[in-house]
Amino acid sequence: MDLNIIWFILVTVLFIGFFFLEGFDYGVGILLPFLGKDDKARRVIINTIGPHWDGNEVWLLTAGGAIFAAFPHWYATMFSGFYLALFLMLVALIVRAMSFEFRSKDESPRWRNTWDWIIFFGSAVPALLWGVALANLIRGVPIDETMTYTGGFFNLLNPYALLGGLVSLSLFTLHGAIFLTLKTTDDILENAKSIAIKLWLPTTIIIILFVVYSYFETDIFSGLGINPGTAPVIAFLAILSVGYFLKLKQEGWAFVMTGITIVFSTISIFSGLFPRVMISSTNPEWSLTIYNASSSDYTLGVMSIVALIFVPIVLIYQSWTYWVFRKRISRKSELEY
Repeated sequence: MDLNIIWFILVTVLFIGFFFLEGFDYGVGILLPFLGKDDKARRVIINTIGPHWDGNEVWLLTAGGAIFAAFPHWYATMFSGFYLALFLMLVALIVRAMSFEFRSKDESPRWRNTWDWIIFFGSAVPALLWGVALANLIRGVPIDETMTYTGGFFNLLNPYALLGGLVSLSLFTLHGAIFLTLKTTDDILENAKSIAIKLWLPTTIIIILFVVYSYFETDIFSGLGINPGTAPVIAFLAILSVGYFLKLKQEGWAFVMTGITIVFSTISIFSGLFPRVMISSTNPEWSLTIYNASSSDYTLGVMSIVALIFVPIVLIYQSWTYWVFRKRISRKSELEY
């Protein structure tokens, strides 16, 4: 196994961590205006992710940095081709972060309600766009022989990619709803359970439609026949089991299953790409791969040493923060404003 493969795997792992952790962050933000019937309830909901949301976003920054350093041509083509979409995502993330800080600076109900809806949009837009982006990566986008994206913004808004966006939006929302059942009490907990049960079936149907559509629109299942491979099967069985565990009121296992769905769905996407990182719909021979888009062996070697030292430290620290803030939050808790 060479360094190019190792760094492709590491980028995949970083995106897995990001989608798993930031997925329930997005879901909580999306559900905030609907589950929070009053200001106290909304404060409880925000505080469930308060200690973690910014740390979870570090996974994205690290993944972007890893792509920039290990596969600079991939970074250049993707960030130039997806520029407007990524700009919209960045704006959404910025106003979302502002909302967490500013909503409690004034006691006016209108002020707080406005920021709560900004949190909603700041969570929903990235949740949707990530699915659109990943769907376009496996479907293919116009790339010429110089590794230059030749399409426009609306090339990215094709039916397949939009369905992919609905997959990530619905799955993250379900993930967030179940997370709230583990972090809240009383009426908020019961409302989160109700929302999770209602979301499970539509989410499962959307995922099934996307997998079927992928057989016709992409080549990630080519050569496998009706068997999509181990990772997609695990993801599918996991999302099916979510409804079963919710019915048994075993929300902890339901959260594990949505997590497994996200993890193995991400593995399926990157496995389908490998050894490519961006597929050219203009000419498959012009696709970017882990070899023609990578940095030098020396650069990859130095990065490997740095990653070997610092990645375990980051993992240990973040695990510790989740342990420290593991308790449920209720209306009776001492809430930070």
